[in-house]
Amino acid sequence: MSNPTFEFSHAITRRPTASIIDGLRAEDIGSPDLEQMLKDHAHYVATLKATGAKVIELDGVDAFPDAVFVEDTALCLTKGAVLMRPGAATRLGEVAQMEATIRANFEDVRQITKGHIEGGDILVTEREILVGRSDRTDAEGVEELRSLVSDWGHTVREVFTPPGVLHFKTDCSLLDGETILSTKRLDASGCFEGYRVLHVAEGEEVAANTIRFNDTVLCPAGFPRTAETLRAHGYKVVEINNSECAKLDGGMSCLSLRFNIR
Repeated sequence: MSNPTFEFSHAITRRPTASIIDGLRAEDIGSPDLEQMLKDHAHYVATLKATGAKVIELDGVDAFPDAVFVEDTALCLTKGAVLMRPGAATRLGEVAQMEATIRANFEDVRQITKGHIEGGDILVTEREILVGRSDRTDAEGVEELRSLVSDWGHTVREVFTPPGVLHFKTDCSLLDGETILSTKRLDASGCFEGYRVLHVAEGEEVAANTIRFNDTVLCPAGFPRTAETLRAHGYKVVEINNSECAKLDGGMSCLSLRFNIR
């Protein structure tokens, strides 16, 4: 790859709307507070902008409560983008809502049309693309992605998401070219052999879903031992409240599509 996988010139985000209370969730721990979510979302966008990136801020879409989680709709790579096919039926229409923005920023746009795959199950490193099989991503989706990106020079490796975990990146994130932040349960599967792995603190597994965006690691607030681990290894950390997105199984990576325009 020609660019480090944590250096970005652009990001796409989408504002949450009042319909967010109808968003999908594995367990009902309460409805999100829209006012708080809007504050947190604004902090998130401001943090991305502070790194020097251009943020394309899209309006919310009331018809799709989960549309704020834009990462699941597309995979943005150096040579092009792939429109996903979400595994949740209520989210399929989100891809069409995102398509025009993706096409406005990429000359080569391809699309998953057979299986199911969501961006939350895809971790792009500098050596490969790891895709976690999950309830939202199936074998057919993985194989179709492999065929779509092979001529761009990418290798796709199928891995597996732990039982009860929504997305592969619920339990991991990329910190730099060789380093991954992970829960112990995911690392124990052996999927990160050959990488340097930092573990989140016991009881702070939710903090595994961070994003490295240029010189900053965006980390969910409220997990002090994991944040301290990151800082001790030399990373600049900005903690962002994620209490409302967490009610919908959402995290830091879910809220943006990140890419480079050369």
